[in-house]
Amino acid sequence: MKSAVTISLVPEAKPGPFVYWGDLDLACASAAQHGFDAVEIFPPDAAAVSVDRLRTLLDRHGLAVAAVGTGAGWVKHKLRLTDPDQNTRQKAREFIARIIDLAGQLNAPAIIGSMQGRFADDVSREQALDWLATELAWLSELAHDHGRTLLYEPLNRYESNLLNRAADAAAYLDQRGLTNVKLLCDLFHMNIEEADIAAALRAVAPQVGHIHLADSNRQAMGMGHTDMAPLVVALREIDYNGYLSAEVFPWPDSNVAAAQTMVSIRRWFGSV
Repeated sequence: MKSAVTISLVPEAKPGPFVYWGDLDLACASAAQHGFDAVEIFPPDAAAVSVDRLRTLLDRHGLAVAAVGTGAGWVKHKLRLTDPDQNTRQKAREFIARIIDLAGQLNAPAIIGSMQGRFADDVSREQALDWLATELAWLSELAHDHGRTLLYEPLNRYESNLLNRAADAAAYLDQRGLTNVKLLCDLFHMNIEEADIAAALRAVAPQVGHIHLADSNRQAMGMGHTDMAPLVVALREIDYNGYLSAEVFPWPDSNVAAAQTMVSIRRWFGSV
């Protein structure tokens, strides 16, 4: 397993659960000092990140990119893949496609979380899931062209009403034939939705592609009441070898959140 930490470049996302904010140079330097293997980047759009400049930073600090988030498509631009308006859905697809192209140049997957949207009175759940499947199929083919999978994140019930549990999301991907889409399993969301997080991870083992490491209160692991012991056993049993990425609040500040994350990773996983 490898370690990663989140960086948000989206002012509109404050006060969201990202360890670092706004300054790629400082964030990469700090991430490296704390011993992280990679950074996970949340840009306002693909054009906001210079690939050449970022590669220089990564090389300087010995870092990789774990993933690139698309959430600004919703937070900043109000785009979602299940919007009732076809034109909005098309714009959402195009926004994510550009992020996938950016991520591909950085040898990283893209994440679809909040841009999945939700169903409401004017759209049935079945219709929303049909639209989502259509978009995931098209976008995952684009990711495949870059030699990457696409990451889909089940969110808790307060953020989406589509697919909240890992098993439901895994079954949906299977039923729709979405073989190049893997699950991003966020321990904060799972703490809300799953009766047994370790069992949930085992049940979807072949489809786990990325882990967001967060405690029950969405602070750095070790600052809440999540019992890590059974989760560590489960991740080892399923031979998970991807990233443990800290998508957590910078509480009480970024430096402490990063340091506490690494304390927990080293305690529970040793040298990752």
